[in-house]
Amino acid sequence: MTAEPPQLTVLIPFYNEAPNVAPLLEELRTVLTTAPFCPPAGPALAVEVLLVDDGSSDGTAVELDAAAARWSAIRVEHFPVNRGQAAALWWGFRHARGAWIATLDGDGQNPPAELARLWTRRAEADLICGIRAQRRDSRLRRVMSRIANATRRALLRDGVRDTGCSLKLFRREVAESFLPIRTLYSFLPAFAVAGGWKVIETPVDHRPRRAGESKYGLRVMALHPLMDLLALAWVLRRSLRRR
Repeated sequence: MTAEPPQLTVLIPFYNEAPNVAPLLEELRTVLTTAPFCPPAGPALAVEVLLVDDGSSDGTAVELDAAAARWSAIRVEHFPVNRGQAAALWWGFRHARGAWIATLDGDGQNPPAELARLWTRRAEADLICGIRAQRRDSRLRRVMSRIANATRRALLRDGVRDTGCSLKLFRREVAESFLPIRTLYSFLPAFAVAGGWKVIETPVDHRPRRAGESKYGLRVMALHPLMDLLALAWVLRRSLRRR
């Protein structure tokens, strides 16, 4: 007999995050085994956890496999080389079995407990985006993020204030609207809006890194998103003209 598909897939990409793996996944497991995912009365939510090792060169792969041995809900995919966050997300979108897909970063800055906030609002929209409240990043990163978000809103008119927040929850069908571009994570709401899906935002907590360092330099944070933004704005406007 074929097992019933899960109701929720939690997708997390990792790249050189060995010290953060175990604490993050222990926290996630606690969250997913309490309300609203596991109510006092009634069955627990059927969940799968997809972890993508994006060609890490530290002990991340070992940590992920150890976590999978401890928790049967986990599935791990190992990329032989570093292909980037977009490739890791794209793999997850194509292999997720849940009716809903949730995403968060592997660095621990997105508290897993905030998934409950998104989950309780799923009846209101097809894609729920987190907005980082009191963001715990450097001043330079915050300034660059504000500029990038303002530019994106002006060109794409997706109405979302913080696409850089990885905490998102959406119906699996929404992923059919996505395209595998280099900075995919920045444009999920724009793809969803263009596909006719309803998008809302909700504030979520954000915390400092516990260990490791950011993988996003100036080129990844500014140049790549700008190039993809200009190309995407052109594609979406051509698409709208044809309707």
